[in-house]
Amino acid sequence: MIEAELAGTSALVTGGTKGIGRETAYLLARQGAHVVLSGRDARQGEEIAADIRAKGGRADFVAATLRDEASARALGRAATEVAGHVDVLVNNAGIYPYGPTAEMKEKDFRDVYDINVLAPFFLVAELVPAMAERGRGAVVNVSTMVADHGHAGYGLYGSSKAAIVLLTKSWAAEFGPSGVRVNAVSPGPTRTEGTSGMGDGLEALASTLPARRTATPREIAEAIVFLASPRASYVHGATLHVDGGRWAV
Repeated sequence: MIEAELAGTSALVTGGTKGIGRETAYLLARQGAHVVLSGRDARQGEEIAADIRAKGGRADFVAATLRDEASARALGRAATEVAGHVDVLVNNAGIYPYGPTAEMKEKDFRDVYDINVLAPFFLVAELVPAMAERGRGAVVNVSTMVADHGHAGYGLYGSSKAAIVLLTKSWAAEFGPSGVRVNAVSPGPTRTEGTSGMGDGLEALASTLPARRTATPREIAEAIVFLASPRASYVHGATLHVDGGRWAV
């Protein structure tokens, strides 16, 4: 069933083939948005787009690696060409290695910052000026609870997302006066394909939270779609903590 809250809008969701991104794509389409989802797995991306269309929504897939400025800007241009315009940008794509600082290599560092920080930066640079010209738009950045709290082994990943939290505030100040809202969602431990390799570590982290469990991708996606929607029309520069209560303790 397609609802109408985002009818007439188009949304780009990076990392849209798995986990939180996939659920976000489905929910945005259900709200009437024309969804462009990106990722590296073309087969899976095309299948998701086809499934959304089969359910009555509008969706297209664009393959992207998001490793540098050129690839980020190319994705922004491709999404604009496919959808006509982009009204909502969800910066969800990311990698999240964890482990001792002493074991990290320069390549690990560059990979994390290229995908988690550089790509969102240049997607905003490519897409948001056009939103500002139209006088409307929304950007939702996906952060993490370890951007705000120190956890052993999460320094590299957490620091990249701490940069995203600051960029969220800076972009809100920069683009808010032109009608573009920029906010972030900070998930707690979420059970996805990408976190499956963490094994018992994810459950151990979740056990320290008031909720005492991991999140589902759908629970995080609901928060993302809220911030992208008119229901959040007066929310600028905020980070919505969907972390099972970690922010409270």
